[in-house]
Amino acid sequence: MTLEKPAAAYFDKWYADMAASPARDAIIARALGLPPDHQVTGILTWPGVAELAEELRLPVDGLLLDIACGRGGYGIEVARRAGARLVGVDFSPVVVEHARLAGAAWLPAGRAEFQVGTLLAAGLPTGVADGLMCVDAVQFGEPPLAALLEFRRLLSSGGRLALTCWEAVDPSDGRVPPRIRAVDLARDLPQAGFVDVEVHDRPQWREAERAVWQAAVAAADPDAAVRSLQEEGRRSLEQFDSLRRVFATATAP
Repeated sequence: MTLEKPAAAYFDKWYADMAASPARDAIIARALGLPPDHQVTGILTWPGVAELAEELRLPVDGLLLDIACGRGGYGIEVARRAGARLVGVDFSPVVVEHARLAGAAWLPAGRAEFQVGTLLAAGLPTGVADGLMCVDAVQFGEPPLAALLEFRRLLSSGGRLALTCWEAVDPSDGRVPPRIRAVDLARDLPQAGFVDVEVHDRPQWREAERAVWQAAVAAADPDAAVRSLQEEGRRSLEQFDSLRRVFATATAP
């Protein structure tokens, strides 16, 4: 993901507002069934976290990469469940620092690292990881296939990939943002060199997401982070039936 400085600065402020907003976290935690202190950026339910952890099949003490990790909550929880080591990568220095603090609080010392990097250039060695997760962010790869190629580079032979994202119900639907119309994981994962590719619809995740947007739009006296969530919620509800929620897994041969 290559972003110009104004866009990067926007996301730095977005993450800073998020960290200062217990109200935003509470809205998302209630709708997704998350623990109230679970700091997240994406829109993945608690049962979805369990499914993702299971499909990664991480060995104890294996290395998990969380690319576009945001505040780190999802990767921290998956690593905690698997007894794995964690490296999180995000392009925002602000959110990387937030993730470091969360990792120090929830994982044993020395088990988690967080660094600045992008979907297309994580800044890590080839074949380093036993598993790689990317929650709700692969669409920011330009194009998404380039991000998948980077994921394949990072995984060792036999390493597992788990992705959550959205795809267009109808790729010709003009309501769908271009970056989502570009996502076709069943097509692109084999092109990126993966095998055992499976892409499944997750309508129950989508309905939980609807609950997030409805609760956000209804929130009274919002702070900056909740106002941002409200704006995203209004846009998302207007085009809700144009997207499907997908969960993809694959193996590096």
